[in-house]
Order: sequence, then C-alpha cells, then structure tokens
Amino acid sequence: MSGMKHLNTEELNELRAMLDAELASLEEELASHGKSAPESGDWQGTTGGLTGEEADPNDAADQMEELATNVPLVEELEKRYKEVASALQDMDHGVYGICEDCEDLIPIDRLRANPAARKCVLHSK
Repeated sequence: MSGMKHLNTEELNELRAMLDAELASLEEELASHGKSAPESGDWQGTTGGLTGEEADPNDAADQMEELATNVPLVEELEKRYKEVASALQDMDHGVYGICEDCEDLIPIDRLRANPAARKCVLHSK
C-alpha cells in the first residue's frame, strides 16, 4: 500500500513543519534534563548539579530528588522523540500516514492532532 497519497504537498509540508518543530523542542527539553549517551544514542536523566566529594549532603539529596524526577521525564521525552523522528523517516520513505496494524490511511485530522501517529484510531487503543 502506498502511503501519503491521501495527503497533498501542502498538508505534508504542514505536518513536517509540526514534526520538525516538536523534534527541536524535544531536543532542547532532553538536553536540559538529561544527556545523550553517544554510544547508544539514548538519553539518560541527569541533574544539573556537580557531583563529587565536596558536595553538601543537602545538595546531594536535592540532586537525588532531581534525578528521580528527571529519569522518568527523560524516558517519556525520549519515547516521544523517537516517535517524531520515526514519523519524519516515514515521510522520507513515502510511507507516512499509514496505520502500522491494518495499513489503513490515517486521516489528516488525526495526523494534525498528533503528527507522529502510527496507528488509526481503531488500533490506537
């Protein structure tokens, strides 16, 4: 089944712009809450503070708390980042906008609401 035929160039450009903008803001978010592991390309939650012998115990506790908040946040951000990057790849390969379960075309309204959608409404449950 060939995708993207149900989307005209204008719609595709609009969706690509939305995906590009989201990808950029996710990169920013990820950079402020985590760091990229070069070998895997994955992100890890980190704290902004310094670690070391001289760290004040209170600072260390604050850092642990920050890490506890940032790790799940980074996992969520990273998951979304991969979805968005994957949607952009699909566009490049001409298979964007097709449900990965049933291969039905995903309607433009759904894609506007979530440009990284990979499934039709029926299969997204």
